[in-house]
Amino acid sequence: MSSPADQLTPSPSRPGFGVTARYWLLILPALALMIVCYIYPISKVLWLSVTEPRPGLDNYAMLATSASIQRMLATTARISVISTLITLVLAYIVSYALVHTSERVRRWMFLGVLVPLWISVLVRAFAWFVLLRREGLINNILISSGLVDAPLSLIWNETGVLIGMVHYMLPFGILPIYANMRDIDQRCVAAARGLGASRAVAFRQVFLPLSMPGVVGASILVFIFSLGFFVTPAILGGGKTLMIAEYIKVQILEIVRWGVGSMLAGTLLIIIGGLLVALARVVDLRKLFGSI
Repeated sequence: MSSPADQLTPSPSRPGFGVTARYWLLILPALALMIVCYIYPISKVLWLSVTEPRPGLDNYAMLATSASIQRMLATTARISVISTLITLVLAYIVSYALVHTSERVRRWMFLGVLVPLWISVLVRAFAWFVLLRREGLINNILISSGLVDAPLSLIWNETGVLIGMVHYMLPFGILPIYANMRDIDQRCVAAARGLGASRAVAFRQVFLPLSMPGVVGASILVFIFSLGFFVTPAILGGGKTLMIAEYIKVQILEIVRWGVGSMLAGTLLIIIGGLLVALARVVDLRKLFGSI
């Protein structure tokens, strides 16, 4: 019969199969899935970018020599920056209203924020196509109200692409900003008001700085999503507003230049990775993306 001291003493692990090994066995299926579904395809894309049509860095040299690629990258950067800025402004206003409204109104506002997330981006793009076309609802309202004499050109240009992208990105901007604003101690604003600050000064010097982590987090999500947009620019841009995702599709499926397409995909991957590394020095990305 074993003594109480023997019962409290942990049994020695079998050689070669300790706690660490058991943890690795548990995550092995997920690791294998990650390698097969993500790491191998990404490695293949990067390999093609330096081997097609011949080994070397000729494809990456086109970033500096091809006027069409430079023009497309400039269009992608411009639309992504503008859509991110517009989304952040609108998301901040909506988030501020969510934090300061009653519980009943907040529930209805959240429903309006979340419902678009449940609708396909393709359906939303076609809905905007119907609304923004020359004979659409928006042009009919503007003409009937006397604000314009002729239909405005709202699709097949950057205006239509920006409207569709901002509408899609708005929930991704609202949720991080609202989560940050919700945790702000409202007594700080009340203390500023109690010390004589006006409502505008208390907002600018107290509430706005405290809400900046949420704004930075939302800007990361929205800008990265904007860089890879495909469906909305393809439908509302009509092929006239070419962004990098659609350009890659044309290079691979229509012109069959795998080297150029994979080079652009690799460039997009490197840019996004660089942005995340740079922003990791400013904000805690693990906390931002939900890690404990």
